[in-house]
Amino acid sequence: MASSTQPPAAAGTGGPDGGSLAGSGEAFGDRSLSQGLSVLVGLGLCVTMLGLGCAVELGQLGQQLRRPVGLLLALLGQFVAMPLLAFLLALIFALDEVAAVAVLLCGCCPGGNLSNLMSVLVDGDMNLSIIMTASSTLLALFLMPLCLWIYSRHWINTAVVQLLPLGAVSLTLGSTLLPIGLGVLIRYRHPRAADLLVKISLWSLLVTLVILFILTGTMLGPDLLAHIPASVYVIAVLMPLAGYALGYGLATVFKMPPHCRRTVSLETGCQNVQLCTAILKLTFPPELIGGMYMFPLLYALFQSAEAGLFVLVYKMYGRDSYKQDTLGEEEDTDISYKKLKEEEVADTSYGTVTTEEHNSIQMEPTQTAL
Repeated sequence: MASSTQPPAAAGTGGPDGGSLAGSGEAFGDRSLSQGLSVLVGLGLCVTMLGLGCAVELGQLGQQLRRPVGLLLALLGQFVAMPLLAFLLALIFALDEVAAVAVLLCGCCPGGNLSNLMSVLVDGDMNLSIIMTASSTLLALFLMPLCLWIYSRHWINTAVVQLLPLGAVSLTLGSTLLPIGLGVLIRYRHPRAADLLVKISLWSLLVTLVILFILTGTMLGPDLLAHIPASVYVIAVLMPLAGYALGYGLATVFKMPPHCRRTVSLETGCQNVQLCTAILKLTFPPELIGGMYMFPLLYALFQSAEAGLFVLVYKMYGRDSYKQDTLGEEEDTDISYKKLKEEEVADTSYGTVTTEEHNSIQMEPTQTAL
């Protein structure tokens, strides 16, 4: 059985120098700084979920439920592929229990709003992107605690996993339903206000992450970054990259068109790091948070950088093919329209109407070649 003095020791196992990470836990234990971070993380998460709700239209939601491809892709990508990927990476790199729990938490999170923005930049399917983000967030209420319980069994005898607050995780996820529902209502009643709130939520996502980086660096100093194992950095680089590849492969298996493949790829690799940060900050004891807190921030940094490279490559090499596909569809439509007009003319060629003086009308028969 784990004693009450074990959690601080577990926090110190995050690097070669246990005292450094233990000291970082003490920094997070500072009441004023800890409360400030909790308020910032909570507000940022609420604004993000409100923006997500404002992006959902009830008509589109009903259409997707009748043909639930987006729901199925969100289920497979976010709660099958990504948790399994996080678990395998934690085993391959032999992470300690603190880092492993952080990686699992991030891997079990639903999709984030960053994917919606990136889908626009790669000419993706925005309806599919929004439905996947929203449905994965709702599914997370039940599936995220289940995935955490399943994959944390490997470290069950450690103090960190024994303190894993699955009930608090569910409570945090449940609290996101209120701003999402409010956002859906605003979209239904006031579409213009909803569009503005979506933009505000995207900017708040970027601003919140920047502030968290600054505050974390100020509170913990460069020592924490220096003592985080190199394997954690490698996982923070590989995990979103592998998520993008898995998402693209999943969409290919479903034989989706190229723009939908790009959308599913971004949706799978982009995790809701604000939710992960909120769970780490609001549900774990402060003395444990030091070693775990940095991973979602590192993941956010690398998932944004890799998604940015994705967009850059598409703008340089893929946009021309997208335009050609679009023009091809328009040409097909024009050809079909011309054929239709020719058929209409042929149908009326059995006779022509001529007008003569005195407003008389005569029908002149014309010969039709047989």
